[in-house]
Amino acid sequence: MRVVHVSDCYPPRTGGIESQVGDLAARQAASGDEVHVFTATPGADGAHGGQVELRDGVRVHRMGARLPFDVPVNPMSGPKLLRSGFGDVLPDVVHVHAGMVSPFAFDGARLAIASGLPTVITWHCMLDGMIPALRLGARTTSWNRVPAALTAVSAAAARRVADVFDAPVEVLRNGLDMASWRPAPGSGRSGEHGPLRLVATMRMAPRKRAVPLVQIVARAARTLPPDRLRLTLIGAGPSLSRVRSAVFDLGLGRAVELTGRIDRAAVHERYADADVFLAPAELEAFGIAALEARAAGLVVVGRAGTGLAEFVRDGVDGLLVDDDEAMVAAIVRLARDGELLARFKGHNREVVPAFDWADVLGSAREQYGRARAIAALAS
Repeated sequence: MRVVHVSDCYPPRTGGIESQVGDLAARQAASGDEVHVFTATPGADGAHGGQVELRDGVRVHRMGARLPFDVPVNPMSGPKLLRSGFGDVLPDVVHVHAGMVSPFAFDGARLAIASGLPTVITWHCMLDGMIPALRLGARTTSWNRVPAALTAVSAAAARRVADVFDAPVEVLRNGLDMASWRPAPGSGRSGEHGPLRLVATMRMAPRKRAVPLVQIVARAARTLPPDRLRLTLIGAGPSLSRVRSAVFDLGLGRAVELTGRIDRAAVHERYADADVFLAPAELEAFGIAALEARAAGLVVVGRAGTGLAEFVRDGVDGLLVDDDEAMVAAIVRLARDGELLARFKGHNREVVPAFDWADVLGSAREQYGRARAIAALAS
């Protein structure tokens, strides 16, 4: 099968959409598909304007413009490059990946559908706060009944998309190489002696709520004996300086480690010495970092009503909470109740979530078949 993925963002940029689209494309190529990626993200060497590079068996078409800070947009020539690319590749299916603001992906979806190409659109975001405007725009442009297979990465995200379109929205989950994240037999720690080790991995941006997370841990620490908590915060981004200031102002210098951005192997090493993964974001469409931690056997504490519910069952894999105060209480509870912590960790080390790439590739192929059926009815 000849597959074209369309995404504003793609490696070498880092982030949830980038890693998922990159991994999905590489896995499909390894399975024998001919896979292309059309992206507005420049290459590591500045490739843009339609230049093509081979990356992990995938033909990556760099359709962005040369702009300051490598912003992944190309409003002037992007549509022309997309149209030409579709004509040259002649894909069997086009898989569009949408975030909160995705002008390049939207152009790709519009042009693919106008060309009669089977199209899957996957939302990797929560549309909270934008649904009325998006619904009005969809109705005004007749996109409320767009002839494409509409999907989202979780049931929570799919409900928001369904509020915009008058069409079914199915779930196409993110994937993970489960074997590479599983804990080694006999590894790990009980957490009952010494500090409870907390960890969070995120892009340091306001939406991920790194500063509120530091405040949450500070409130929990004040409730517990001295030195009962340790937090490792992994990641970088525009909020990092505010996070550092919060750690200093709250007197957490001895309790919080800021690692900056580290690679997956180093993240896995940190998880081997941790107990609990914290996910404070309120608008988490899926939570791939939380899934990695869950696969590594950590207890996950995150927000209810988000995409974490795809792989975290409250009271089984961890704790899902409604607000920051409830997250403080959850941390304190796990710090005080070693039996509960051990039960969660034992379950998560034994039970593997069903999100391996073999499962996800099959689900993607089902959606591609659905897209072909929709396109045939629309022609």
